Amino acid sequence: MARAPFEIAGERFAPGKSGTVNLPVSILPDHTPVHLSVQVHHGKRAGPTMFVSAAVHGDEVIGVEIVRRLLRAPQLASLRGTLLVVPVVNSFGFLNRSRYLPDRRDLNRCFPGHPGGSLGSRLAHIFLQDVVLRCDFGIDLHSAAIHRTNLPQIRLSPRDDTTRNMAMAFGAPVVLTSPLRDGSLRGEAAARGTPVLLYEAGEGLRFDEMAVRAGVAGILRVMRSVDMLPARGIAKARERPYICKSSSWLRAPAGGLLRTFRAEGETVEKGDVLATVSDPFGEVETDLLSPGPGILIGRAILPVVNEGDAVFHLAALSPEASGDTVGGLAAQLESDPLFDEDEII
Repeated sequence: MARAPFEIAGERFAPGKSGTVNLPVSILPDHTPVHLSVQVHHGKRAGPTMFVSAAVHGDEVIGVEIVRRLLRAPQLASLRGTLLVVPVVNSFGFLNRSRYLPDRRDLNRCFPGHPGGSLGSRLAHIFLQDVVLRCDFGIDLHSAAIHRTNLPQIRLSPRDDTTRNMAMAFGAPVVLTSPLRDGSLRGEAAARGTPVLLYEAGEGLRFDEMAVRAGVAGILRVMRSVDMLPARGIAKARERPYICKSSSWLRAPAGGLLRTFRAEGETVEKGDVLATVSDPFGEVETDLLSPGPGILIGRAILPVVNEGDAVFHLAALSPEASGDTVGGLAAQLESDPLFDEDEII
């Protein structure tokens, strides 16, 4: 039997066809229309339906670049199933270089949304109903907020075998079990039977080349693992990720000038000096010590801190963590022929 076309927003995509549809969201005060733009790739052969989304927080631009490169991947020509890609979910925040919506709401706390609610609630409702719940699973791309950076990492739901298998296929250096939050896309989608893998990497309003490469490679690996793409040109991750079941932020012991001695991706032991905070005269210095062993999965960028500011994000390692995971995956990304200069520019 011939595969049926994929229908969305009144448009039909025959097998083997692709294109972009614009879902109306609102009208700006100056009468400019705002849409949720979705690119549809409907494969010739049957398979799962998957979404990839970015910029739920408007300042998380790394995800937008990951999506741009993903859509240029030659492997998509052999797609099985259907891929829905939303480069920018929160257009309002993206245009304003802001994490939030114009009313300062966090879109990732507005789900499931409502067609008659706030702007965030309406946008959440459209995205959830017209994109997310039409898919078997999805990957949502995020970064740290401004003035912080994250090691590439996967957040997955506790006791969810589907997202765990996706995470292992993805091949990020760290996999962190993270509870579902009320109002989040991941939480609401999971409650309705659509598993969502969350990728965190890099810094708000900045590009990080290795974080982008890890994101593109990881998405292609996940698609390969569920037979949406052939294996050709998609290398499996050479290293097993660190599995972390808990994490905590280490905070500045005093206000002043921050000098960091460790970077994201480094493993540390209890008592290691991670940073020093000094007063502007250099008369008083206070060390920030690691409270236990773990891996640094995020850190502050700004060298000026207030007492209590989050400085390092430390994840506890499970007993199965071993080997130079971060270094091994970085070396693989640097040598991957898919990402030569011609592919990037």
